[in-house]
Amino acid sequence: MRVVIAEDNALLREGLVLLLTSSGHEVAGVAATGPEILPLLLEHRPDVAVLDVRMPPGFRDEGLRAALAAREALPGLPVLVLSQYVEETYAAELLGGGAGGVGYLLKDRVGRVDEFLDALERVASGGTALDPEVVTELLARRRDDPLDSLTPREREVLELMAQGLDNGTIARSMVVTERAVHKHIGNVFAKLGLPPSDGGGHRRVLAVLAYLDA
Repeated sequence: MRVVIAEDNALLREGLVLLLTSSGHEVAGVAATGPEILPLLLEHRPDVAVLDVRMPPGFRDEGLRAALAAREALPGLPVLVLSQYVEETYAAELLGGGAGGVGYLLKDRVGRVDEFLDALERVASGGTALDPEVVTELLARRRDDPLDSLTPREREVLELMAQGLDNGTIARSMVVTERAVHKHIGNVFAKLGLPPSDGGGHRRVLAVLAYLDA
């Protein structure tokens, strides 16, 4: 898998390069400032881009803007955005296009190597990876609505579903059968008035996120 990295922190940038290369991936290019990102992506057309949200010179949303511009120029380009904090607006803007191959993780997730690599591969294959803390904040923001009717198990399934996990991964995380997960998902979609699940794709993640962000 060919990867382009955009990160202004030299230590984290080199750490990402080492992690990815030691995991068998190729780092096609690295960027340390916002203006470098788009030309680098257009030149290398990687399998996935890993971009910091806030980059020089302004340290505002240069990485996100570059990600959105790159996905316009290269439709379907998988992008995994990293951020220091939970910034729901950035997550919503990145996911709002309706296409797969997008992710939003907090930087401390990089230290959890297996989780980070799993999220990266999921995004590269056209899936979605949303940080659990973002999901938690979106859930906490919703009050006095059908979420209150969910059982604890159903709420747990909803959180894992919104992160982009498939049924098998959810089943292993909850230590239940896939059949039980499928049943819980059906109950969640019915109680929230969402269209029936297609079993595990990006479409159901978008449906859940649209509901949580309403």
